[in-house]
Amino acid sequence: MSFFRRGKLTEQNIQDALRQVKQALLEADVNYQVADDFVERVAAQAIGTEVLKSVRPDQQFIHIIHQELVDLMGPVDHSLHLRRDDVAVLMLCGLQGSGKTTTCGKLAKMLLDSGRKPMLVAADLQRPAAIDQLKIIGEQLGVPVYSEAPAAGAVRVCQNGVAAARKAGDIDIVILDTAGRLHVDAELMQEIEQIDKRVNPQQILLVCDAMTGQDAVNSAKAFNDALELDGVILSKLDGDARGGAALSIKAVTGVPVKFVGLGEQLDRLEPFHPERMAGRILGMGDVVTLVEKAQQQLDADQVAAQQKKMQEGKFSLADFQSQMKMIRRMGSMRDLMKYIPGMSRIADMLGGDHDPEAEMTRIDGIISSMTVAERENPDLIDRSRRQRIANGCGVDPSAVNKLLKDFSSMATMMKGMANLGMRDRLRTMSQMANGGMLDPGAQVQIQKQRSKRGVLDQEKKKKQRKEAKKQRKKNRR
Repeated sequence: MSFFRRGKLTEQNIQDALRQVKQALLEADVNYQVADDFVERVAAQAIGTEVLKSVRPDQQFIHIIHQELVDLMGPVDHSLHLRRDDVAVLMLCGLQGSGKTTTCGKLAKMLLDSGRKPMLVAADLQRPAAIDQLKIIGEQLGVPVYSEAPAAGAVRVCQNGVAAARKAGDIDIVILDTAGRLHVDAELMQEIEQIDKRVNPQQILLVCDAMTGQDAVNSAKAFNDALELDGVILSKLDGDARGGAALSIKAVTGVPVKFVGLGEQLDRLEPFHPERMAGRILGMGDVVTLVEKAQQQLDADQVAAQQKKMQEGKFSLADFQSQMKMIRRMGSMRDLMKYIPGMSRIADMLGGDHDPEAEMTRIDGIISSMTVAERENPDLIDRSRRQRIANGCGVDPSAVNKLLKDFSSMATMMKGMANLGMRDRLRTMSQMANGGMLDPGAQVQIQKQRSKRGVLDQEKKKKQRKEAKKQRKKNRR
């Protein structure tokens, strides 16, 4: 933020900056009144705040905003507080199309992984395909699904489902997939109120489509007024949604978001973390989730070997190509860009016509057209070699030249970050992407590493000069 140039936070530059913050919140689908109240609280806290000597005013202001967002969305208790002396009952509700039935399967998968034995109950009788969909999910997970003919009625199906689970003996939790509607209406509310009264579930969770923005907030308020929700699951957060619904739902209803759905696969339900969502809402990305994805997908030995090469300044185009292949295993580049601070808006600006995957394929093709020696030592590539490489992969020689220049700059930067952990490396990338606004800690670490290497380099050169001097004397003899 360019408003903070005088080294202090003033009422004028805070108000100027808050206009940008409010715009970012509204673009993230945060409720207008919630956004208004939020910027007022930030202004009250920021005005008159003493700026620490170790950080810039813009960094301190960003910290205040981020912390306020975290406080507003948290704290979050991910525990479902399920009873163990009897069959526990979870009820999922939500509007039609919110991803409720798929979320039932995701929740069952998560409970299976934690050692529980769930049963799914198909109580969404408004949508005939929902019963079949739940049965398919049950088969995929190896989880039993209780269902009856639609004429039985949703309340009776839920009661019979819980009774069947108790009778089975090895089931300790039941997940009720209740009916949805295209919008909140009296019939829907009456049905879920009756299920709540007759079955008495231990937890009632609302599934909200993160893509619907303000509609998600309105439906959450209506369901909470009728049922007193225990928590919210935000679905479809892997799409273009920035997550403003998470902030609005908690602010309007007081109900915490417990989990988020990040894809269609049944293992893509994750605990909700306010600090990560705060970065996503402000367009600063979600570094921690990206690190977790990397730790799950990347080869630790290969990463360690490449880090060593970076430290020694030997990181080559072949290593870069190998690193690209590892990154692609983490998912599509467009999705990954949304986690990187400063890159989420770029991903949105690229639109559907620009394909990051195609760009990586093109780079991979250029590197593959090089000889082994050229990949290890790009300085060998002169005009004639550039032409040969370009002909080999069907691109213009200028594209080869651009890759070589970009790689040279990147290699210098990566050498500076080589001794940092993955999280600090990504945070440093975030600082660069956001104009130096974030986390000065990583930059300090890089400077320390550079200084340390500078001292070591000087000592090495001094030793080499001494050895050369000894050799000259020996030769003169």
